Amino acid sequence: MKLDTTKRKRYRVSNKVKKVASKDRYRLSISRSSKNIFAQIIDDNKNITLISASSIEKDIKSVSKVNKTELSKIVAEKLAKKAQDKKITKIFFDRGIYKYHGRIKIFAETLRKNGMDF
Repeated sequence: MKLDTTKRKRYRVSNKVKKVASKDRYRLSISRSSKNIFAQIIDDNKNITLISASSIEKDIKSVSKVNKTELSKIVAEKLAKKAQDKKITKIFFDRGIYKYHGRIKIFAETLRKNGMDF
C-alpha cells in the first residue's frame, strides 16, 4: 500500500519522536485546521491520551473574536495549565506534517514560556 505525501510526513516525524521517547517524557501531538488548533499529550507506552486542549472547547470559543495566532496562544496556555496540574513538564514536541512556523511556532513558544520543557 502506497501512502500519500501527508501520511508519509506524519509517520516520518512521529516515528522519529517515538524512537527517542523515554519513559519520563510524553509526546505532545499537534494538529491544526484552517480555523482551529488541537493538541494532546500522549503516553506512548500505555497508548493513552493524558491531556487534550483545542480551540473548539466552550470556554475558549466564548472568547470574543480573536485571530488564529491569538487562539494558538490561548490553547497553549490552557494545555500548559492542565499539564502543570498533572505535574507534567517534560515532553517531546510532535509537530506532525506541519512546519515549525507560524501558528505551530507560536504554540510551542507559548508552551515554553509557561514552563514546559522540550
